[in-house]
Amino acid sequence: MLEAAVLEVIACPLCKGKLVYDKKNQELICRFDQLAYPICHGIPVMMIDDARKIDL
Repeated sequence: MLEAAVLEVIACPLCKGKLVYDKKNQELICRFDQLAYPICHGIPVMMIDDARKIDL
């Protein structure tokens, strides 16, 4: 589980936009770029190459 303070300061590395926490899938979602960044062992993996494309 990510702390609220982390969600306030973390941004998409591609567009620098806000991310939405998907607790169920343990991902951070960028709605603008339609990318989902994985969270592994409580640590967000913010590498664009590791993000998966999603359809919103």
